[in-house]
Amino acid sequence: MAARHRTTALPIRIAVTALVLGLAACSSGESGAYSEDASVAFPAAPQEEWRDVPTDPQEEYDDSPETPFKDVATSPLSTFSADVDTASYSNLRRQVNQGVAPEGVRIEELVNYFDYDYPAPRPDAEHPFTVTTQVAAAPWNPEHQLAMVGVQATEAIPTSEGNNIVFLLDVSGSMDEANKLPLLAESFALLVEQLDEDDVVSIVTYAGSERVVADSVPGSEHERLVEHLESLEAGGSTGGAAGIVTAYELAEKNFIEGGNNRVVLATDGDFNVGLSTPEQLTELIEEKRASGVYVSVLGFGMYNLKDNTMEAIADHGNGNYAYIDTLDEARKVLVDEFGSTMFVVAQDLKLQVELNPATVAQYRLIGYDNRRLENEDFDDDAKDAGDVGAGHSVTAFYELVPAAGAVADGLDYQDPQPGTSTDYLTVHVRYKQPGGAESTEVVVPVGAEAYTDRPTADFRFASAVVELGLIAIDSEHKAGASLAAVHERASDALGEDPYGLRQEFVDLVDAFSRLD
Repeated sequence: MAARHRTTALPIRIAVTALVLGLAACSSGESGAYSEDASVAFPAAPQEEWRDVPTDPQEEYDDSPETPFKDVATSPLSTFSADVDTASYSNLRRQVNQGVAPEGVRIEELVNYFDYDYPAPRPDAEHPFTVTTQVAAAPWNPEHQLAMVGVQATEAIPTSEGNNIVFLLDVSGSMDEANKLPLLAESFALLVEQLDEDDVVSIVTYAGSERVVADSVPGSEHERLVEHLESLEAGGSTGGAAGIVTAYELAEKNFIEGGNNRVVLATDGDFNVGLSTPEQLTELIEEKRASGVYVSVLGFGMYNLKDNTMEAIADHGNGNYAYIDTLDEARKVLVDEFGSTMFVVAQDLKLQVELNPATVAQYRLIGYDNRRLENEDFDDDAKDAGDVGAGHSVTAFYELVPAAGAVADGLDYQDPQPGTSTDYLTVHVRYKQPGGAESTEVVVPVGAEAYTDRPTADFRFASAVVELGLIAIDSEHKAGASLAAVHERASDALGEDPYGLRQEFVDLVDAFSRLD
């Protein structure tokens, strides 16, 4: 089912809506984070009362070590799992607009938040994605090169059998804030509007205990489902594990063969009763993912946000993770990106990049620090990896140090003597059809012709996002990175920008520059 845009007001009566949007958007009205009115700009400065609010130490993030440069002579392969999560960008936006330095920055999620004009697969294409590559000088270090790898999934929805969706909603006491449960309810009301008579919806809430609020309600019964959402009240401790079990049981009971079967978990991640650590919860999720039920995780709120827990659940549950800081962000994720959020077209997608020592001496993968895989995992179909939804794109950047003649043993570019290939690298992509057990490999060489001194607007903009990420994490490899350069390059690469997201990024760079 294709995403259906909706521009009319929601029939949901939550009195604090204005407060939620006012806090998120500061003094200029709605944030414009993903507004259908592209003239709505992201505020140039955060509201003053937000600037005095410190980041609460109860927020928890999993800061994986940054990937270092590696010698092609000894480590010619780089292997990682695809990542289509976007939570880190919207969470960074929230923190910067509070006037605090961002935590939990995952550079790949900053980059993958944005759309790029990669060519989509033809309707009769053999594989459900295309691979686009480009190489140019690294903007923050002109002595290095920057290689972009973009994977664009087909927009074709892989099924017409309908949706079986379980809303798993955190109504514990920690959700009793204007930007949590009320925003959650309005966000899910947006999702309800995308459903019809072919879909079924169940609702499970959890606090000290779990409760089935609705079981297999037809998706066309919008008013009934919205009434359930309006009735939600917060209170009690957070025993999410039991709720997860109940949600999967309902999803399995109402399973639609060949359809989209998914649990959508909405929480601040503050599990504090029963199984509560990321390790315990991911073990539970791994047991459940064999059922054929996928999971999407939507994070809400601030100050006690458990980003590490929510990311772990999504990563181990064949799912995706987004952070909802405004109703516009909810519209982006649940309405305009409905297909990519809900429908998987390439399962367990892994990338393995082989570098050519004749042209590259050293390299490093930027971001994907907790998505790295062992090289042997690439051919192991039992190894779980990221799932890519309809219309999703996955972008990765490699920073390259040009070669001075180093070589290694074996593989495509290796010989007892240095090879003569002018390729930079070869991209190997491995994936499964949704529900499949065996993978297929796609091989894309990246030759000398991929280099350009006039990179595309997409390359320039995405590299500006990367550069901001390097600054935000204070990367030891940021070299000459600067906010001024990020602002200039992004401003010159806005393109059509129909929803104003790239302009929002430029304004966010301005806000970042005012952080202490």
